[in-house]
Amino acid sequence: MTPHPGSPTRRNSPRRRARVSLTPLIDVVFILLVFFMLASSFADWRSVRLTSAEAGGAATPGMIGAMLVEIGPEGLRLSGEALDAERLVARLAARLDARPETRVLVRPTGDVGMQRVVDVLDRLAAAGITRLDLTGGGR
Repeated sequence: MTPHPGSPTRRNSPRRRARVSLTPLIDVVFILLVFFMLASSFADWRSVRLTSAEAGGAATPGMIGAMLVEIGPEGLRLSGEALDAERLVARLAARLDARPETRVLVRPTGDVGMQRVVDVLDRLAAAGITRLDLTGGGR
């Protein structure tokens, strides 16, 4: 006959503690670590340094003679002239070789996505053009 759960015989017997093994937990953590290492992206993040143009309508001394690059849905324009990206970079590089202090103003116009603007800025920075100003004021 088995003793009743509340009987003194059952209460006085030593209880066995359940052991929790950490091996499965360590295995799961290791598998998650490997998964996230393989799933993460190791992209080369770069930044394009910009200076903000000063507010106000008056031209600052650094802006006199600046080259204006407009990024529109129809393409790129340099001082009003439509150019493709290669000719734009070549023309700006030639101008900056002659006058290195020249600033380049980049202005997105119309409905242009931010990625398009960043692509143009990245292309200009890759060509060695460092004096870039991003201006607002689309049409």
